[in-house]
Amino acid sequence: MSAANPRLVVFTEREEGPVCGVDEKTIVAAGGELRFGIAANQAERLRLAERAEVLLVSSAPITREFMSALPRLKGVVRSGIGVDTVDVDAATDLGVMVANVRNFCLDEVSEHALALMLAVTRKIVYADRMIRRGGWVAGVQESLLPMRRLSGRTLGLVGFGQIARRMALRAKAFGLEVLASDPYVSPETAGALGVQLLPLAELLPKSDFISLHVPLTPETHHLINDNAFALMKPGAILINVARGPVVDETALERALAEGRLAGAGLDVLEEEPIKIPHPLLRFENVVMTCHYASCSLEAYAEMRRVMSEQAAQILRGEFPKYLVNPQVKNLPQCKLQAPPQG
Repeated sequence: MSAANPRLVVFTEREEGPVCGVDEKTIVAAGGELRFGIAANQAERLRLAERAEVLLVSSAPITREFMSALPRLKGVVRSGIGVDTVDVDAATDLGVMVANVRNFCLDEVSEHALALMLAVTRKIVYADRMIRRGGWVAGVQESLLPMRRLSGRTLGLVGFGQIARRMALRAKAFGLEVLASDPYVSPETAGALGVQLLPLAELLPKSDFISLHVPLTPETHHLINDNAFALMKPGAILINVARGPVVDETALERALAEGRLAGAGLDVLEEEPIKIPHPLLRFENVVMTCHYASCSLEAYAEMRRVMSEQAAQILRGEFPKYLVNPQVKNLPQCKLQAPPQG
């Protein structure tokens, strides 16, 4: 590898690299070198990545225009499960592989969704605020009512992938009945976990809690809208640990203001970071966290390892382990051919 012609793995969003870190030894052993940098605009991002064979990305949009301007680009590795920030169709057209960290933060996000559900149901944050204002027992308990136990109630999971399935197991330990809606999952798969699969329009009116676990796609954008809220059981609680734009926040605000919902737990918003003032912050029965459901030392260690290994695979001329667009393998424009067998 010459200094004038480096085989680069570029992270285009943070000057010091991703939060989880990168295993530089793994990259260097595969013949690459790392470059990090914050770009103020598209032109700066292109200058940073112009020689890149692999991009490590998180929230920066990876568009057709951007990839088309990188002649050496072979692969994009996304630091997480969702690939809504990457134009996967464009990547496929250009022969560029897209990989993700498929098993990232499964326990963390399912635990966080359950934590939000408990926080809203038990009014934990509201009680904490009252205590900080000097309240205690007298008058506080009454103001926290009505409050109901979890046992015997129904959780509806919108999307039934790996995270939702872990949440289903945890929810059953609290005595919840679990329903799910997912057009890509068979009733037999759900049934094996003791979960009844229903169309969304049937799940919503049956569920005391609705927890969202779908990727952001054109089909799921504003999936939870005025029509969905109208179908929900009065006093239901909405949990979103998926993507902010899955929920129409204007419709959510209306549902809360009209008292149709008992509350909401949100780790994600339509626009991030949050802009203050935000209309949802006026509701005491809304608990928000700052898109950190995936966070744990264990999850970040796993992401660092898997991202680095997949970048190294691409540099070595191999297809990455978690290839999102496998159809690229059979296209003549594929930037990488399968390694010889045997």
